[in-house]
Amino acid sequence: MAEEPSKGRVLVVDDDVAMRELLQQGLRTLDFAVETRATVEGAMESLASGDFDVVVTDLRMPVRDGHELCRRVAARHPDVPVLVLTAFGTLDAAVQAIRAGAYDFLSKPVALDVLGIAVARALERRSIRREVRRLQQCLEDTRGFGELEGESAPMKRVYGLLERIASSDASVLITGESGTGKEMVAKALHRRGPRPQGPFVAINCAAMPEALLESELFGHEKGAFTDARGSRTGLFAEADGGTLFLDEIGDMPLGLQAKILRALQERSARPVGGRREVPFDARIVAATHRDLGGMIEDGRFREDLFFRINVIQVDLPPLRARGNDVLLLAQRFIVDIAKRARKTVVGIESTAAAKLLAYAWPGNVRELHNCIERAVALARSDHITIDDLPERIESYRSSHIVASAEDPTELVTLEELERRYILRVLEAVGDNRTLAAKTLGLDRTTLYRKLERYGGAKRP
Repeated sequence: MAEEPSKGRVLVVDDDVAMRELLQQGLRTLDFAVETRATVEGAMESLASGDFDVVVTDLRMPVRDGHELCRRVAARHPDVPVLVLTAFGTLDAAVQAIRAGAYDFLSKPVALDVLGIAVARALERRSIRREVRRLQQCLEDTRGFGELEGESAPMKRVYGLLERIASSDASVLITGESGTGKEMVAKALHRRGPRPQGPFVAINCAAMPEALLESELFGHEKGAFTDARGSRTGLFAEADGGTLFLDEIGDMPLGLQAKILRALQERSARPVGGRREVPFDARIVAATHRDLGGMIEDGRFREDLFFRINVIQVDLPPLRARGNDVLLLAQRFIVDIAKRARKTVVGIESTAAAKLLAYAWPGNVRELHNCIERAVALARSDHITIDDLPERIESYRSSHIVASAEDPTELVTLEELERRYILRVLEAVGDNRTLAAKTLGLDRTTLYRKLERYGGAKRP
């Protein structure tokens, strides 16, 4: 017995025998499994007993027409899209069909390739709607770490590492692009760590000039400089018994790095203008979006400070590498934002969800949150639509698809192409990572981090 085609199951409904057979034969040549019915009642019986992906129906039928079928399918099988075909292709008929619940509207006679594309799009819509619904249902049960959420493989690896290091007092360096949630990881480590009752003290090392940053970290004595009208406790001392989070440490001025290194080594900090060391006992968590390995080679970051803060490294994946986590996070943001805004937005329409999945998210989770906050504010129904999304997302067209070197007909992402090329170079130099790094024009730290993300040196 021949295996049933795998593209999807289509139910064709038309009272015209010749048209039913024509549609059935045509769709089967496109590898769809097709069944036919002549009436609305017969179609509803088939839908009740079988798992169909798409319904293709005529509009004009005796007794009960395509509008009635659209209404019934929308009420009983809301996940099954309905394509309406009619020889009476008026605007009024199209509007009525869409209002009745139809997904698309095509005028007879319809070319087979046009119908095939329409059915394929309907299948994609159903798949996305199912995924959105599944993510809504599993949102509360999603495994995470602290406030971090996601069920993608990259995030599960992050959770596993965080679980192992949370109880440790070792220094942690969190790396990743801007907007990936580095401070959220730092806070989660603090809450799950050995000193959750202590303070969590954070400072952005890129947000202030060197003199002010030194004063903030170390404190100062009265009269230490012109505006020092009184003494001030530094953040090292304020973090005593808790966690000190040094955000964007890669932007810390080089001149201050030596003082930071000494403070971390001695576990004491001397206030500006002071003579006495102030001891502190705090876990150090640092974060950066920069390549510290490359900065070390360029002389812009101290290697000894790097080893002091990088006892354990946590590399956060970009949102574009997290697959359906985009929709999971979007749904979480919708729930939280709609509640605060007192709006009845509860989800995302499938077409809008497809746009969110296709977008590259250069701003990562921060950009997604901003997008959803905007969409909730603009939403005119209980679901976010394409019209509610920013224009850059609505009009986005992926441009990072390139041909594979192994097979010119295969299309892969630049990230996958890079992975294959790096592993091929590594193989060519006999697994000599130093030589491979030089060949690739990378510093060793960057190469090691990429190989770790690839799961070692597995061949493509």
